[in-house]
Parts: sequence; structure tokens; C-alpha cells
Amino acid sequence: MENNPSSSRTDRKTIEKNRRNHMKTLYSQLNSLVPHHTSKEMLSLPDQLDEATNHIKELQKNLEKMKMKKERLMGIEKPNASLRSGGMVGSRSPHIEIHEMGSALEVVLITGLDCQPMFNETIRVLHEEGAEVVSASFSVIDDAVFHTFHSKVGNQSAPGHGTARISERLKKLVNGANSF
Repeated sequence: MENNPSSSRTDRKTIEKNRRNHMKTLYSQLNSLVPHHTSKEMLSLPDQLDEATNHIKELQKNLEKMKMKKERLMGIEKPNASLRSGGMVGSRSPHIEIHEMGSALEVVLITGLDCQPMFNETIRVLHEEGAEVVSASFSVIDDAVFHTFHSKVGNQSAPGHGTARISERLKKLVNGANSF
């Protein structure tokens, strides 16, 4: 009978040793996933866990910020988001500036985050009027999108006539969008 309690005690010790080794391996794996500051001293286990917890919280905050930025850039609004001056966040009346420089034409279109079709429509009008779009780009600042188009107006029988017609059509396009 004495052999049995001793065997049981040995089994418990082995099980506990295996559990401790397994936990040590798991802690080591967790610690390897956490970026470390240039600290040469080894952190204690509680400090390692604190560091991992802080890192996870920081990642969660960054994830939430990125989700909000994505929603803002895509023009999606959460139901509880605040309204500005009776309108939705990201909506703004389009504004257009047209600069003629010889046969070159620069169009700057400023819209809200919710006016993606305006970009496509502007390119369509330029193509329909025979202008070659050399470059088109955009930048997002807060709730405004700045679209910039550089185009070359082809052979014109009367200088300024093609650009005048393009300007007129683009202004009608923007004014039509403002009336909705």
C-alpha cells in the first residue's frame, strides 16, 4: 500500500512539472509575439504579461481607428454619428475650378466623401469633348476630396472654343449636382 501513495505522488509531480513546462512554453510564445523596446534586461513574467496586455489594447485601439478611417473614406456613416449643419458627415456641395493654360486644361473638383460619381462624370465629359486626360488624381482631407485632372485639348479651330465648351459642361455638371 505504501507503494501506491508514492506512485500517486510521483504522478502528481510529473503532471505538475508538465503543466509548468507547458505554461512556460506558452508564455515564451506570447512574449515572442510582443514587440520589445530596446531593453537588455529580462522582464519578469508579470511584466511580460503586462506588456502583452498593453500591446493587445494598443492593437485594438489602432484597429478601431483604422475601421473608422475606412468607413469615413468609403463614405459610410454609423447611425449614431453626429450630423453637421443638418447634413450627413462627408457630404458637401461640389465645387469646381477650371484653369486654361494654352492647350492644357487643369480641372480641380472638390467634393464630399459621398460624391464618387462626380470623378467618373468629369472624366466622361472631358473625353466626350475630345480632351486627352493626361493625369487624374485625388487627395482626401477631412471630409473633402480634392480631384485634380490635367488634360490636353486637341486641335481647336478657334483657340479657347473647346476649353470654353468643356468649362460650360463641367460647371453644369457641378451645378446640377448642387441642386439635389
